[in-house]
Amino acid sequence: MTRIFNDPSDFAEEALAGFCDLHSDLVRQVPGGAVRRRRSVNPKVAVLAGGGSGHYPAFAGLIGAGLADGAVVGNIFTSPSAQQAYSVAKAAENGAGVVFAYGNYAGDVMNFGMASERLAAEGIAVENVLVTDDIASAPPSESGKRRGIAGDFTVFKVMGAAAEAGASLADVVRLGRKANERTRSIGSAFHGCTFPGAEAPLFTLEDRKMGLGLGIHGEPGLFDTELPPARELGQELVSRVLAETPHGAGARIAVILNGLGSTKHEELFVLWLTVAPLLRAAGYTLVMPEVGELVTSLDMAGVSLTVTWLDEELEPLWTAPAETPAYRRGTAALPAGDASAEQASDDAAGTEAFEAGAGSRAYADNCLAALGAARDALHEAEQRLGDLDAVAGDGDHGRGMVRGIDAAAAEAAEIFARGAGAGAVLVAAGDAWADKAGGTSGVLWGAGLRAFGESLGNEHAPGVDELAAAVQSFASRIVELGHAEVGDKTMVDALIPFTETFCRLAGGGSTPEAMWVQAAGAATAAAERTAALRPRKGRARPLAEKSLGTPDPGATSLAMIFSIVGPHLSAVRHTAGAHS
Repeated sequence: MTRIFNDPSDFAEEALAGFCDLHSDLVRQVPGGAVRRRRSVNPKVAVLAGGGSGHYPAFAGLIGAGLADGAVVGNIFTSPSAQQAYSVAKAAENGAGVVFAYGNYAGDVMNFGMASERLAAEGIAVENVLVTDDIASAPPSESGKRRGIAGDFTVFKVMGAAAEAGASLADVVRLGRKANERTRSIGSAFHGCTFPGAEAPLFTLEDRKMGLGLGIHGEPGLFDTELPPARELGQELVSRVLAETPHGAGARIAVILNGLGSTKHEELFVLWLTVAPLLRAAGYTLVMPEVGELVTSLDMAGVSLTVTWLDEELEPLWTAPAETPAYRRGTAALPAGDASAEQASDDAAGTEAFEAGAGSRAYADNCLAALGAARDALHEAEQRLGDLDAVAGDGDHGRGMVRGIDAAAAEAAEIFARGAGAGAVLVAAGDAWADKAGGTSGVLWGAGLRAFGESLGNEHAPGVDELAAAVQSFASRIVELGHAEVGDKTMVDALIPFTETFCRLAGGGSTPEAMWVQAAGAATAAAERTAALRPRKGRARPLAEKSLGTPDPGATSLAMIFSIVGPHLSAVRHTAGAHS
């Protein structure tokens, strides 16, 4: 378990701050993560690794010459927000464009994608490289759906070396994607990891059992089996990886035998005695293999095997020097120049003046009360939502929702005090939620609240029709971003019944309060029915069978929140009438 912490909710931020203090000669902390202390005086592509905390030395430990120019760091097992990614990119950008490199997880794809749109709008060349090396997470026919695990390191290393050598943004991206296409990984877990402050691990295994096909976010293995001797485990891992040898691959390979957090180096060395001879017997030359911890999962007991098939382009990049806080190979020349000056912060938002009508100001007070009620309910339900998520996910849903609502409620109260109307209050709440919660649900809730607020505006209190339009905007934005449908076992399974019910009733004679209660009931019933569904989206998808019988945590939390906020948000005029 994780034993050293203060407030568990501050663990990731404090760990990053401590890391940056210790390695201040190589890195400096910036909003959203960290970047190199020194960088080239000449234009250079900025390679930015990213993802949630809990995987050290990925991602911040890989910042340095020959590897990453910066790292975007989210909360534990939670994707960074779009704002974090944008902030780190602005701090690291060095005149030749930026490229985000990260594992293929829905929240990361959304948030890095949104940050990329914002950077591109400012004229900064930006690309994304997704890592999809985990052969256990989807069949070869659906390789694009695979998640990224320890293969992250190989891809980051190739891209970082290419950028250090002066390659263009297009070439860095091409080489990164080439490395990904030639990389395969498989892992095995022996015991689950435990969040700081949590009373139990995310998952457990029976004695002498192992879970094959683990993810680096604490996702349990795809299936459990008897724990074999090291020799048989090595044979299992090697055979599964070599079964997916890329077409036309050569005989020279990069190999990583990676510990997941609490597997000791001595254990890895014992396993290597099986892995290495098997690979050599298959006709391969092992090029600078790595055995140790490169991509971890807090204190998980487990191991993964990664193989990258090299060629004349990739091998020099794999063997090139690198110097970072957590990884050194050869002697990497530190770039000339010093970029240690802190970036000026943009505090324009802190002085923004608001104009709002009296009716909108009154309804903004209702919005604050709704956010406060949702905050109290989510704090009470945090553990239960985390437990639901841990069945087939990473167990972070409760914590992510709490971080999101805390930030949203605080930001909403702050700008309400400066004269904001209902629309501006909810827009600010949504942006704060997305920034602090991270993950898929964070970006969806943030975008949904922003759309709700934009629909309401700041001139007057809404009537029933305007409230229905705002609810529809909330739903449409979430569906547009998440690409989920009813039946995918996501928050959409509760969102659509709520939206359809409320909008249908809006044209009738019921009171707004009664309409909301009925719509919330439809959402609650729909959330409960998700227990019978198999997930078709997100991290739970590879563990569909384990999810059966458990309702979706995202649908559950949405139904709960909509039920709680009803008395506040439904207190509107029954008809459109005259604006107040």
